[in-house]
Amino acid sequence: MKKCILAIETSCDETSAAVLVDDRTLLSNIVSSQINVHSHYGGVMPEIASRLHAEQITLVLERALRESNLDYSKLSAVAVTAGPGLIGALHVGLQAAKAIAIAYQIPLIAVHHIAGHIYANHFLGAMEYPALAVVVSGGHTELVYMPHELEFQIVGRTQDDAIGEAYDKVARVLGLPYPGGPEIDRLAHQGVPSYVLPSPKTDHPLNVSYSGLKTAVVNLVHNAEQRGESLRVADVCASFQKRAVDMIVDRLLKALERYPVQQIVVAGGVAANSYLRESLPRRVREVAPHIEVAIPPFWCCTDNAAMIAVLASRMYDLGHFAPLDQGADPDWSIEDFLPQPKE
Repeated sequence: MKKCILAIETSCDETSAAVLVDDRTLLSNIVSSQINVHSHYGGVMPEIASRLHAEQITLVLERALRESNLDYSKLSAVAVTAGPGLIGALHVGLQAAKAIAIAYQIPLIAVHHIAGHIYANHFLGAMEYPALAVVVSGGHTELVYMPHELEFQIVGRTQDDAIGEAYDKVARVLGLPYPGGPEIDRLAHQGVPSYVLPSPKTDHPLNVSYSGLKTAVVNLVHNAEQRGESLRVADVCASFQKRAVDMIVDRLLKALERYPVQQIVVAGGVAANSYLRESLPRRVREVAPHIEVAIPPFWCCTDNAAMIAVLASRMYDLGHFAPLDQGADPDWSIEDFLPQPKE
């Protein structure tokens, strides 16, 4: 019988379930997004997110199995995001996964959300080690060194805001809709980076700081308002985007001087950003043409259960199973994601 993994992702504002067979054959990947609801508030409301997950989880699971032409009896294991994320949202997915594991007597696999984003690149092909992951999302901005499979070392990180969070905050001050990333990216193509914005200093050469960059844009807007001047919004977007992306790419190039790397992988929702997808591979080629750069397809950049399934499939092979009293950890560090094989 083929290995068949059901995966669940409910860490933030997408309720998702996927079915994966034999490592890379994705039979279904259902995503129910809450963006239309949270856009009214300018950001994700945790209590509302949890409630919507509870309403959608059964429907999403049923659709994932129906599109796969399978039922629960055919599953080899059930995987779920156990952290990091919103605690209430995580609990919805975790309790659903536990119920399935108990009812059908199959293993439970607890997956780290960011590790899932990194392993989404398996849909492009097998990862090569040592690897360096550029994690860029609404809640995380990190450089993660992977000397071997399932080994994670954070070698650089944001000291304050994540890059995706900075995008949303800048969009808000510019009067743009939520989520801010896609809108800033769209407008940046219509402008030029004519405004001078800072690259804040950090306490470590591989760290970044987006709070100061965000504040610089806020001050730019407020000063223009006080003087009665109008800003070229498209140019502000282009200026912010260039600085925000260049900051993380600059740190990546510095990391390549310190660590042996065979492959660079990009992970997280900001991996869909057009400037990042163009500039990062180009700049790596200029200094290290022998290093492969992998960027996941657009459909796999935002939160989804397919990325959880592909990592869980490998964990299943290695016997990395979770106990049924597994808890949700909203602050789970990827450096602690080192499960031991079941004896």
